[in-house]
Amino acid sequence: MNAVVIAVLIMIVLSLLRIHVVIALIVGGITGGLVAGFTLVETIEVFSEGLSSNVTVALSYAMLGAFAVGISYTGLPDAMVKSAIKLVGREQETHRKTMTKVLLLFSIAIIASFSQNLVPVHIAFIPIFIPPLLKVFNELNMDRRATATALTFGLKAPYILIPAGYGLIFHEIIMSNMNESGMAVDMSMVPRAMFLPVLGMLVGLIVAIFISYRKPRDYVNQELTTSEEMANTSFSRPGILVGIVAIITLLVSQVLTKSMVFGALTGLIILYMYFGYLHVIKQLRLSQSEKLLTDGMKMLAFIGFVMISAGGFAEVIRETGHVEQLVASISGWIGHNHGLAALIMLLVGLLITMGIGSSFATIPIIAAIYVPLAAAIGLSPMATIALIGTAGALGDAGSPASDSTLGPTAGLNADGQHHHIWDTCVPTFLHFNIPLIIFGWLAALIL
Repeated sequence: MNAVVIAVLIMIVLSLLRIHVVIALIVGGITGGLVAGFTLVETIEVFSEGLSSNVTVALSYAMLGAFAVGISYTGLPDAMVKSAIKLVGREQETHRKTMTKVLLLFSIAIIASFSQNLVPVHIAFIPIFIPPLLKVFNELNMDRRATATALTFGLKAPYILIPAGYGLIFHEIIMSNMNESGMAVDMSMVPRAMFLPVLGMLVGLIVAIFISYRKPRDYVNQELTTSEEMANTSFSRPGILVGIVAIITLLVSQVLTKSMVFGALTGLIILYMYFGYLHVIKQLRLSQSEKLLTDGMKMLAFIGFVMISAGGFAEVIRETGHVEQLVASISGWIGHNHGLAALIMLLVGLLITMGIGSSFATIPIIAAIYVPLAAAIGLSPMATIALIGTAGALGDAGSPASDSTLGPTAGLNADGQHHHIWDTCVPTFLHFNIPLIIFGWLAALIL
């Protein structure tokens, strides 16, 4: 039995059974370690060592959650809701409402794409941008599964295809690891090799928006915090202006310092000054603003714990050594059948990245194994790039432990009406991983 396969399957099955994903990651990781021959104590030690890898990200989410709730009480969300009502129309005509939803979903996908290449803030914008829009989504009866799909598309497709921002890092990782493994490639080859797989993701996005999740879905308008003082407070134009300034300051600070924590801190300082000292409403005091921000941290505590647990799970998978064993066990009977080899390599990549939850982290592992295997069966360098890049992207799109799924959940579940597994992971898995396998397989055969 392969420890990677067992660990990933247990994690996925438990998650689908609505067992909390943190418990699923812990149980899956411990089981994988035991199957690999570690003792229980050794497994727990390895798992514990991996917990620290995502602590910074978890802290960033906590602070961004506080910032998101703070923004929701500057009046900016209410302004968005009023604009949406005007756009939809008071009669809420079906055609106009449908067109508005489609336009909004594609706009979200484009904004998410900018977060990878143009303004490389990655998932940091989601807890700020999405929670204030939830009332807008509710007004339009939008199915949040479509929004999760649009967000994940924007978080993944641009860096897979475009060598800028995070895309430059992704392409450099592929190139350097392939060269180190003995297959000469250059950066210009990566975008060409990844064009078909990304085209598959675009097809999946279109299917999700126009077919799978086009029907209306009802949600209840809820405040992001239970603070009665905040809920009963009126807002003004200065509050909206402060909200916009805080968001811009946060994004600029993050880009300049390359730190989500520092970026969120600068935005929070502006909100603290506004809520605590500059607000014209007397009953809104600093102590009350502290409660608001604490509520925000609680809102994203779930995401933080998942990220930390995922670090431990990934560390166990790496330490087992069964990733290499998994590939070695299938390489013997593949032969020189390029079609079968490409399909098996993609499925193995799916298992590996579903467990580790990061395409960036798994590319070095996949490249070290795939390059000798591809060379042995006669696959071209371009086909090998397509297989490695697609395999890295596969599990990342639908993994419960991936920031490409945790990010959308962080924003869409701000009011507790969006399930991480069934409303984010399953939709993104179905609409991106299936097209990625098909189009990645075609790319490997054509190139």
